[in-house]
Amino acid sequence: MMQHICLLFSWLFIVHSFPLSAQQKPKLILQITVDQLRADLPLKVYDRLPAGGFKYFYEHGIVYENAYHRHANTETVVGHATLATGADPSNHGMIGNIWFDTESKQTVYNVQDIYHPLLGEGGGVDKKTEIDPTQAAATTDGRSPAAILGTTFSDELAMFTNGKAKIFGVSVKDRGAITLAGHAGKAFWFSKAKGEFVTSTYYYEDYPNWVKKWNAQKKINSYLNTSWELMHDRANYTYGEEDDMPWETKFPGYGVVFPHPFGEMSKYFTTFLTLSPVGDELTLDFAKTLIEAENIGADSITDYLSISFSSTDYVGHVFGPSSLEGEDNLFRLDRTLANLLTYVDEKVGLQNTLIVLSADHGGVDAPGYMKKFGIDAGYFDIDAIDTLAIKKVLQEKFQVSDKLVSGYFHPYVYLDKEAIAKNNLDIDAVSRVLAAELRKEKGIADALASADLLEGNVANTPLNISVLRNYNPKRSGEIYLVFEPYWFINDFDGLTVATTHGSPWKYDQHVPVIFMGSGLEAAKIYRRVETVDVATTLSHYLSIKVPSGASGTPLKEVLK
Repeated sequence: MMQHICLLFSWLFIVHSFPLSAQQKPKLILQITVDQLRADLPLKVYDRLPAGGFKYFYEHGIVYENAYHRHANTETVVGHATLATGADPSNHGMIGNIWFDTESKQTVYNVQDIYHPLLGEGGGVDKKTEIDPTQAAATTDGRSPAAILGTTFSDELAMFTNGKAKIFGVSVKDRGAITLAGHAGKAFWFSKAKGEFVTSTYYYEDYPNWVKKWNAQKKINSYLNTSWELMHDRANYTYGEEDDMPWETKFPGYGVVFPHPFGEMSKYFTTFLTLSPVGDELTLDFAKTLIEAENIGADSITDYLSISFSSTDYVGHVFGPSSLEGEDNLFRLDRTLANLLTYVDEKVGLQNTLIVLSADHGGVDAPGYMKKFGIDAGYFDIDAIDTLAIKKVLQEKFQVSDKLVSGYFHPYVYLDKEAIAKNNLDIDAVSRVLAAELRKEKGIADALASADLLEGNVANTPLNISVLRNYNPKRSGEIYLVFEPYWFINDFDGLTVATTHGSPWKYDQHVPVIFMGSGLEAAKIYRRVETVDVATTLSHYLSIKVPSGASGTPLKEVLK
């Protein structure tokens, strides 16, 4: 009897672990990432949404309600790269939107690449009107995935199919497109300088004809002298009576109340478009054209398309997530998602498509909003740290007159290694002294010396572990700053923003993770899962090799 039972379990294991047949494999893996979509945001407007968008995901998908990024620096490239690789930043190398290269002594923008310039003339993204100031730190307009360490899921799919799978990434942001397309795919992003979608010589020697045709249509011109208007009557909004809040960014010519005018063709015009739901609309239109032109999902080989929608992030930065603009953006994003699902269903079939929806990070509410509820919050002025006192401490401790700190690039303080070596000092000792001094500053919850993290001299807490997961020895600085909850830096390159992200607190880590389509049965799962699980799950779903640095756990409900 026992022998028969063992044989039965062995048979069941073989049946359920056997790779998907060609007929069962999806024709398309569609990975949707919404920049700064904190997990609670769709649910705040859920009861006022029509069918087809977010409601389709929540009613037909496997919804992981308790999903988090587990790294500390919740910035855009960090989250996108984590979703792409299933690895922590310590392994995939994208430890921040920018970091300081101690060898070249230059600020490095994550996907910059001097060897692969943009195709065409005038397609640069390094503009002073760019709302995301990390772009301004770039030393070149060249772009590629060269700085991503290890493989992505899309890379593994390309190798598994011997290059036959069609793999693309699309976003307004270069880092939103490049990371998920991986090393083996092709990426397109929106150039504010040209008002077109661009790419670099890493991907093409010349633009495909369909891209030339799309760009030649100058679809941005249809928005000239129009405005971002409210989608519904003000009575339908939670924040309908709070259109003009003191913390909202007063971007010249755009205003802080509806309607927000796009104006005439000027140096600000394309920036205004991306500070509104229009950025997502353009991304969707380009992606639909790509699906048609590249015959995505048209044969038995599984293709991959990543679409990263950026408007929620831009609107969040300028107005805050709890704002009338943030609310209207969610209504319009819902319709964009519904439009995408309808199109994919027509071209590929949702039953033939495995879809995963997530976010690169969440976002924090403005301090002014939090103070309405009695919660301590504030903007931290990194330039206002009592540098004289810190300098005095370092001088008294080590008897040197040289400046020992080279700069701060979120979230790291970088020390001047040459000055420290010249004075025969121990860099670990200097970092520990400076960290202890920084902890005294109002708004700083902790300052963690990288040396202490690596040597295990800090408590084994979730916060400290998340900081350690962010550490890469060739890119991270000597001290990691953790700001108090609802305290953050809002001054970027002279531009003051309402809110941001980049902390290890739950409002920045909690994001949606929803798998849908390809015959999956709807379910709500409340155990904790992590974003490193996404790429691992996709790999196991297709029975292919997991990305080289992946550390996630396959989600059993998707593989059931």
